[in-house]
Amino acid sequence: MRMLFSYLRPYLLKMTGGMTIKFIGAIMDLLIPWCLAYIIDNVIPTRSIGLIFLWGGIMLFCSVAAWLTNVMANRIAGWVSKCTVENIRHDLFHKISSLSCAQVDGFSIPSLISRITSDSYNIHSMVGMMQRLGIRAPILLIGGIVVTLTLEPVLALLLVATLPFLAVILVVVSRKGVPLYTSLQKGVDRMVQVVRENIIGIRVIKALSKTDYEKNRFDEVNQDVVSREKKAGLTMAVTNPSVNLILNLGLTLIILVGAYRVNAGVSQAGKIIAFMSYFTIILNAMLSVNRMFVMYSKGSASAGRISQVLDTLDDLQVKEGEQDDGEEHVAFRHVSFSYSGAEETLSDISFSLKKGETLGIIGATGSGKTAIINLLMRLYEADSGKIFLDGREVSSIPPEELHTKFGIVFQHDVLFADTVAENISFGRDIPPERLEEAARDAQALEFINELPGRFDYELAIKGSNLSGGQKQRLLIARALAGKPEILVLDDSSSALDYKTDAQLRKAIREHYAGTTTIIIAQRISSILHADHILVLEDGKEIGYGTHEELLEECESYREISQSQMGGGNVA
Repeated sequence: MRMLFSYLRPYLLKMTGGMTIKFIGAIMDLLIPWCLAYIIDNVIPTRSIGLIFLWGGIMLFCSVAAWLTNVMANRIAGWVSKCTVENIRHDLFHKISSLSCAQVDGFSIPSLISRITSDSYNIHSMVGMMQRLGIRAPILLIGGIVVTLTLEPVLALLLVATLPFLAVILVVVSRKGVPLYTSLQKGVDRMVQVVRENIIGIRVIKALSKTDYEKNRFDEVNQDVVSREKKAGLTMAVTNPSVNLILNLGLTLIILVGAYRVNAGVSQAGKIIAFMSYFTIILNAMLSVNRMFVMYSKGSASAGRISQVLDTLDDLQVKEGEQDDGEEHVAFRHVSFSYSGAEETLSDISFSLKKGETLGIIGATGSGKTAIINLLMRLYEADSGKIFLDGREVSSIPPEELHTKFGIVFQHDVLFADTVAENISFGRDIPPERLEEAARDAQALEFINELPGRFDYELAIKGSNLSGGQKQRLLIARALAGKPEILVLDDSSSALDYKTDAQLRKAIREHYAGTTTIIIAQRISSILHADHILVLEDGKEIGYGTHEELLEECESYREISQSQMGGGNVA
């Protein structure tokens, strides 16, 4: 909750004003039954119509003042909760964007989605309710007890005697409620994950006729969420009937004792009627306190989950690194790495590239090809070894400087629901003529010219209104548009035919001769003319050299070449 207080601090003055208005409104509500008792016991016996109208006007004024102050205070509460959660979501989104890939893996994407949506909504509800009821309910509760003590001390003591029982119920239930709501949010995380997987894989699900299977899978996780929510709800629901039972038992005693006191002439009917009104006020105040405890349980659980993200320290901080005096543009020195911290993904990898050279990386699925790129861009931290870029260790280069050196197409890259131009430019303010050059080099200009509006053509989400090859060419154009120092193509030509692939490689050789290129490929034809080829198997380097050298020295590479090209060369 300390995190939440820091976000509320800028609005303390506004909150204080709103709570002051709430306080005034609560006092107005408390005055109404007192005025009624005074009219019944003191004004009516005088038979003065003028006094009756006067005190009736006072009651009307109190009612209108209570209504106006509550409306004003509630509007302030809504504004403060809106601004607070807006700032929390902004910082949470910024923090999620700055998390390392390892940290994102640790939290999981579905969990981060639910934290920025349902958890922040719970905080919004809690902050709003605490402002609306946090002052009003205690004032009505305490004020009602104080006024009843002045009206009828004996009856008020019966009411006060019930409060310790109510406090015990609220404290015990709320302590059990917070862990249950934390568990509920974890269930929501899992449900978001299943829904996300279904949306992403909807085509595969339909193609394989697995709709019923996925429905059953969703039903299971949905029932789990329902079960957790039911358990939390039932636990918190204990308070309402318990509070009602205790207070109504107290009310029964108060009516009995009050009747005897009026009959004995030691009390007045107006005071008993006012006491009943105050009892209703106190009952509603206790129920409001109960609702606050329920919402507090949800909000505090959600605040804790959001704090976990916001308080996460950067595990990829810029460090003092070594300097390499060699001429290499990119160099790996005995690098080892594992995603899980257990089984190694890469083991003792070493290679170097001079500026303008091309490295091809080939290997079976899961051999660690993409991990090399992740380490070079410092999306993950190597477990051991050194990685150098322009003679500087990558851990010593600030991320905003490091990442601008790269133009990259990831294996599973994304196109956004925007124009073709914006998908290539990607917010980098690249001139239109440069966009056209990049599209031409990426072999995308021909099909772009056929689109309605050319570069102003609107893509659907994930570029679903383009073919696979068209999407890959647009992604390559995005990587080329910024004229990067290092171009990384991670299996980015798998949907291209051999002719287009060859034209693409030719354009890169001719127009990006000074760019260091790393190509991860499944087809030997894509890396055939690379200056160096790295062959990986189970995270280990089993071959390194030119195409001709590897055909002679690396049996695995030779087998791949024979299976794909019959052992020959392809232009």
